[in-house]
Amino acid sequence: MSIYYLQKLIYQLNRDEHVRQRYERDFEELLADYPLDDVERTALREPDIGLLYVMGVNGQLLMHYAALRGYEWDDYLQAMRDGVERHGPVRAGLYAMTGT
Repeated sequence: MSIYYLQKLIYQLNRDEHVRQRYERDFEELLADYPLDDVERTALREPDIGLLYVMGVNGQLLMHYAALRGYEWDDYLQAMRDGVERHGPVRAGLYAMTGT
């Protein structure tokens, strides 16, 4: 898993108009520029916001990606809860679930 590059892509989508234009023009070509594994690419494509959250994507970044992909706020929050239920605890990053 390459959480750094996953978050870098999402950050750049949020901040860089050129990256956003590439996303709109050819998302697959944009994804090819980042060393992501198949699971990460699939989570971005679907989008599986819950899985991205469980992988450790920072919520401040993820909320903007979710909005870009058409999620309303309540749906975004629910997607994170569903992700934990479906995929298990957050694995990495600021929100890693280490306790019981």
